[in-house]
Amino acid sequence: MTDPLSPAASVEADGPGTDMSRHNTRVREPRSYVAALALSYFGSYLALMTPVMFALAFKLQHITGTTESATQALGLVAGSGAIVGMIAQPVVGRLSDRTRSSLGRRRPWLLGGTLVGAAALGCVGVADTVPLVLVAWCVAQGGFGAALIAAQATIPDRVPTRRLGLVSGIIGITTPLAILVGSVLVTVLSGDLARFLVPGLAAIVLAIPLLALLEDPPLQGTPPPYGVREFVSSVAFDPRAHPNFSWVMASRFLVMFGYAGIGTFFPFFLGERFHLGETDVAQAILVVNVVAVVCLSLSAPIGGIVSDRIGKRRPFVAVAGLIMAAGLLALALAPSLAVVVVAQGIIGLGLGAFMSVDQALAVQVLPNPDDNAKDLGLLALAGTLPQSVGPAIAPVVIGLGSATSLGGYAAWYILGALASLAGALAIYRVRAVR
Repeated sequence: MTDPLSPAASVEADGPGTDMSRHNTRVREPRSYVAALALSYFGSYLALMTPVMFALAFKLQHITGTTESATQALGLVAGSGAIVGMIAQPVVGRLSDRTRSSLGRRRPWLLGGTLVGAAALGCVGVADTVPLVLVAWCVAQGGFGAALIAAQATIPDRVPTRRLGLVSGIIGITTPLAILVGSVLVTVLSGDLARFLVPGLAAIVLAIPLLALLEDPPLQGTPPPYGVREFVSSVAFDPRAHPNFSWVMASRFLVMFGYAGIGTFFPFFLGERFHLGETDVAQAILVVNVVAVVCLSLSAPIGGIVSDRIGKRRPFVAVAGLIMAAGLLALALAPSLAVVVVAQGIIGLGLGAFMSVDQALAVQVLPNPDDNAKDLGLLALAGTLPQSVGPAIAPVVIGLGSATSLGGYAAWYILGALASLAGALAIYRVRAVR
């Protein structure tokens, strides 16, 4: 018998002309669940984004001694870690759907991933060579990637369609809040170890409410086998079979590509463009993030709530992508820190609306009812892949741009603006949701 709260009972398969409304019989998810889920997301993103946005750049600069060498090392470390996280999420998603445990299907991966990720961050903090940082950061990405996908998989398990936009908007706020708190931590904490270990420990503490409160019944019956074929299918996807989901993934990849390059190289951008030292860069990033978080915190819930009420998703995703493109273009040409602050505020407005409504739209077009965590892992891959592609190609783009009148970082952010624009247009290829 099918559990009415299981993925199989909540999502129809993606296909041309299919009504993608969900059949979740729950009237409303428990309020405690949403709060606990938001705390868990915040903790994981705090542990991941603090290094990505700030601490890794400073750490590698301390090891290598020069900005040029640190830029190359950052591209390698951030790109490699993103690849590990990219693979881990769909694989763990599928394993989570098959997990038989007295703790449930999602809880073991949430707990184990958080503990492994936090331990690895401590190793990054004490590492004194680039290879050691590389290995430890890859483990951290894999651990927190597993925790995030386990938490995300509970959304289609528990949230009815009419509240997806609101819940996604609440979850969307956790990323910029994590970035803001991370920028504060980098400013007030001294030493590389504290800058990595404190966010990791915070992630453990903040995961406890979801671990304790989550309704996560054990899987009944014998789970399907998981061998080489299933592993390959966890990271493989036929876009022709599920065109709606494919275009959602393409849109997310393009928009997040535009965003991915901002944080990873932002400290170097500020230092080079405005001739700032490490302390001044950290303080400037804090100011920028306060503005960005305020803007994102406004747009994320508003976009989700309005989208729920009018029953449309695509226009919100498209407009959000256009707003981000405009902000990236302003950042590329910014003549002063004041313009940088305004540009990041514009980007925050677009990103907030995009993250809330894009997540709600994606849940409505999940292709496989019995494997929703696996498909959410693929969707997460579309969001994390730019974190690998971006750092990998950024040094080349920045180098080529440096030979032009635009400058290296201006060229990089203009490329991001074009990617976000393409992502905004791509969402109209989704036919199953308005």
